[in-house]
Amino acid sequence: MKTVSLTFLCLTALVTQAHASSPEAWATYDKAVIASCTKASGLKDARPVSKAAQFDDRVGYTALLLQGQYPQKHMKGQQGTELCLYNKKSKTAYVTEWDAILPAAKAQ
Repeated sequence: MKTVSLTFLCLTALVTQAHASSPEAWATYDKAVIASCTKASGLKDARPVSKAAQFDDRVGYTALLLQGQYPQKHMKGQQGTELCLYNKKSKTAYVTEWDAILPAAKAQ
């Protein structure tokens, strides 16, 4: 009986040691995602539109929507949107144009 009780107490102690990341750790991670995504972006003055979407660890990615201006001269500073997928394991950002996420301006 003592062995079972001792084993239970040890397992309980180990389980309580596992906890979520601190707010400071999340802030550091968010900064890394933003820095990596804006660096990978092809947009001028790229900036996050909102907070990043945290996918489950089984997926391994964080998604971030960016907006900025197209740098090409023929685009005449038109605003663009990109979706960035940040790989948590490799710490690599992958960016694709995603202007379709925003509603098109109505013709007048």
